[in-house]
Amino acid sequence: MSHSEDLLSAWVETVEDYAIILLDTAGNIASWNYGAERLLRHTEAEVLGKPSKIIYTEEDVANGVPEQELNTALATGRARDERWHVRKDRTRFWGFGFLSVLRAEDGTPRGFVKAFRDLTERKRMEDELRRQAEDLRDVDRRRNEFLAMLSHELRNPLSPILNSVYILNNRFGSHDPMIMTTCKTIERQVTSLKRMIDDLLDVSRIAKQKLVLDMRPVALSEILRHAVDDVRPLATEHHQELTLKMDATADVLLEADPVRLVQVFVNLLTNAAKFTESGGKIGLTSRLEAAEVVVEVRDSGVGIAPDMLTRVFELFTQADDSLSRRQGGLGIGLALVRNLVELHGGRVEVHSDGPGKGSVFVVRLPVLPKKVEAEAIADGETGAPAAPSRRILIVEDNVDSARSLGLLLELSGHETFVAHDGPTALEMARELRPDVVVLDIGLPGMSGYEVAEVLNRESDALLIAMTGYAEDEKARQAGFQHYLVKPIDRDDLLDLLGDGPTAPR
Repeated sequence: MSHSEDLLSAWVETVEDYAIILLDTAGNIASWNYGAERLLRHTEAEVLGKPSKIIYTEEDVANGVPEQELNTALATGRARDERWHVRKDRTRFWGFGFLSVLRAEDGTPRGFVKAFRDLTERKRMEDELRRQAEDLRDVDRRRNEFLAMLSHELRNPLSPILNSVYILNNRFGSHDPMIMTTCKTIERQVTSLKRMIDDLLDVSRIAKQKLVLDMRPVALSEILRHAVDDVRPLATEHHQELTLKMDATADVLLEADPVRLVQVFVNLLTNAAKFTESGGKIGLTSRLEAAEVVVEVRDSGVGIAPDMLTRVFELFTQADDSLSRRQGGLGIGLALVRNLVELHGGRVEVHSDGPGKGSVFVVRLPVLPKKVEAEAIADGETGAPAAPSRRILIVEDNVDSARSLGLLLELSGHETFVAHDGPTALEMARELRPDVVVLDIGLPGMSGYEVAEVLNRESDALLIAMTGYAEDEKARQAGFQHYLVKPIDRDDLLDLLGDGPTAPR
């Protein structure tokens, strides 16, 4: 043995943190350092000449792991060693290290060296972190399932309420100012509740990367006016002045999902109304800066403390102000605003000089090039014909919702029929040959997806999904042409009835 080998052997003997074992070419133990004796609790005399499998678990021995490691080392020079091992008393520990082949000068194998250390505590920590991560994923999955079910259960009663309000207002509102005012109040509060449900579920869908945007050329002016119209009743209720000023942006087109972009500015305006005192001012302005449109929501409200400016767009963040506590809220509106703006290729920021000095939210969005704007305007000049009277089959297990929707559609000149389950709906569809089927998805027994698949094979009726669940991927696969979330907006539904077959059957 050379002097260098003597030094190496002496060093190996003194190492305590690593178990270092020399094996002969057959895999039997040839030497055993102090670290191995300390970790495995065998003396060197007890193990010399024995096969190395005495330190492996029974299941690894049965699976041929010791031989596999030797073969891997012979083939590649080294085998990674990270597994459970056993001590003399058969207790287990997690060993981490390597098994290397030792060769003579002519390249022939002389044996093996196995070096490893006890990392049981690290393994336990990793397993615990992995278990916690799995628990968190499970909690997140169950939370999303709960939110979807909560959405469905909350939307179901909202639909007949809103339908009944439309009917009352249509029949009696023009003759009785009190009924008109009451109906508007109910409609406004139902819309507010629906918006909160939508926001909560949208945040969940964005987190799962399941939110799909329906991008199209859309006029900025249409978006902003729609948002102002939605929030004006709230501002009026709070005796606030709400103004809209568009500086040379009235004809600007954006590539956007109009529903989602309206949602952005409705949330910002609603937030301004909530945090602005009675008699205060809220302004929505827009201007062009190079290839961007800049939209500002400015209010004279309670303002934002400096330490909150960097946190207002975080999920579930609420300002620690007495007014904010009175107004409540879920702390999700601004987080949703940021996500939706970024999905549109834009960015949002906030400015405030401090408490009591109001705030300004600034949204920057890319505009469509002039050539694309002109093409989009030309495409939009073709007027759609008025929707004819339709034969409509409503499939909904909630009796109140089905009846009220039927009355609502009859007031608009359509002929309606109602079924409360899938098999009945299929029988009625075969007999009546409806032009349109408005179909709930959450039906008992036979789901709306299954009903839609059959209807697509047997008829060419326009299929409109009507559901409390805020997902639409499966609806598209089932063959629905349109998808409406409860409570259905009357105007949205009536607009859709201009599509599909028009000839009587």
